[in-house]
Amino acid sequence: MTTRTRILTGITTTGTPHLGNYAGAIRPAIIASHDSNADSFYFLADYHALIKCDDPLRIQRSRLEIAATWLAGGLDVDRVTFYRQSDIPEIPELTWLLTCVAAKGLLNRAHAYKASVDKNIETGEDPDAGITMGLYSYPVLMAADILMFNAHKVPVGRDQIQHVEMARDIGQRFNHLFGQGKEFFTMPEALIEESVATLPGLDGRKMSKSYDNTIPLFSSAKEMKDAISRIVTDSRAPGEAKDPDNSHLFTLFQAFATPAQSDEFRSELLQGLGWGEAKNRLFQLLDSELGESRERYHQLIERPADLEDMLQLGAKKARSVATPFLHELREAVGLRSFVAQTQVAATTKKKAAKAARFVSFREDDGSFRFRLLAADGEQLLLSRNFADGKTAGQVTKQLQSGQALDVRSEDLSFSVWLEGERVADSPAFANSAARDAAIGALRVALTPVQE
Repeated sequence: MTTRTRILTGITTTGTPHLGNYAGAIRPAIIASHDSNADSFYFLADYHALIKCDDPLRIQRSRLEIAATWLAGGLDVDRVTFYRQSDIPEIPELTWLLTCVAAKGLLNRAHAYKASVDKNIETGEDPDAGITMGLYSYPVLMAADILMFNAHKVPVGRDQIQHVEMARDIGQRFNHLFGQGKEFFTMPEALIEESVATLPGLDGRKMSKSYDNTIPLFSSAKEMKDAISRIVTDSRAPGEAKDPDNSHLFTLFQAFATPAQSDEFRSELLQGLGWGEAKNRLFQLLDSELGESRERYHQLIERPADLEDMLQLGAKKARSVATPFLHELREAVGLRSFVAQTQVAATTKKKAAKAARFVSFREDDGSFRFRLLAADGEQLLLSRNFADGKTAGQVTKQLQSGQALDVRSEDLSFSVWLEGERVADSPAFANSAARDAAIGALRVALTPVQE
């Protein structure tokens, strides 16, 4: 079994997606999600939105628009995990666990916080005027987003590299304090896509809602054409040679054109193509590129219940990873069940580990399986079918190796996964308390004996 690279990307839900968002983040992420070696997590960062925006209607509308944009752009929810941050209650709980180990000095150095302080000082205000704890500590929330799913790669712009580095620092601190030789958190790496250009807006500055210079991504054809007509150009008349390398319009064209189309457009500008016709060419290119997606987008916007269903399925998928992992982290910091604690005290880990046993057997169809039985004979796990006994044996060895267990709760049962594959299932329990107690017994049973 090969380990797939886990990639995590989030978009803050504070506005309507524009052309720059699409070219810079959405389109590359959707392309990357088609890689069979990638295990991709995409989320709507709506907790983050609360830091920047206090307009509930705007946040709600943005969540809907951004979800529809991802799906209209071609995101396949069957291949990826697509969810809303606020649908994963484990995220704020992990944020608090990480807050308790995050150094204040580290957060003091966060770019956004420092910029706000500097601006206050420049205007003669109190250094912390208008600064909320949300703004100050949101690098910890971002660390929780990343570390909850142990992402290997996090695609970010250069201005966000610091936050990935802070997630590493906080994760390392947690591992050091509570790991006892075990690495709970994978150390993430920032993934910078150098080939993704920052698109210019209508006035030539970076396309941004802050500058009010954006071209809406899925506006009507007429609205897009009107926006393109407002792109600032120089005063050269039709027939005069234009400089493509200093033309915002050409930069926009190039971001969506094939190399052959770009070469042809460059040649026409050098030969004196008028700006009016050049803007029409850009509109035709974008309309052709985005027309089908625009239609899908508006269909999705009109059916919010369908979007909600997809996001709830995504949340369930995400929580199948988050819930058992948070249970493990809670245990690590001492937030443990009194019942489980009593059971562990009654029988030492060494005795429990020796008493629990794997029983291998062969099915009538020739496949191999195993059971894990607790000290009292209770069945904790029944494996899936394996083609040969060697593979089944390798799986039992991996389970006893001491590596972090990927246990996923499912109603009144649970399953165990190795490297992204389901290898065994528990029986159904009478209630969630019995299920959770069995998960605790499983973890004790698979703890390596310390001689």
